[in-house]
Amino acid sequence: MTVMQTIEPDCTLATRVSSAIQQHPHLSRRNLKFEARDGRIILRGTVSTYYQKLMAQEALRRLDGVEEIENHLEVSWR
Repeated sequence: MTVMQTIEPDCTLATRVSSAIQQHPHLSRRNLKFEARDGRIILRGTVSTYYQKLMAQEALRRLDGVEEIENHLEVSWR
């Protein structure tokens, strides 16, 4: 018997990521950008604190279909 791995469609994963960011109290008003491709999420943008950078990654880690997260968020210390 052959077992095939189901890959999450990029558009479905992108919708989940967008919803998770919008619903997160520390991230909803941030201008975050992301790419979703083959289970890999690439985060870009600027956040105010290192905590927000970590929270963005943690919020996405638990989503179905996320295999890897590249966190390129920059912290603006202003």
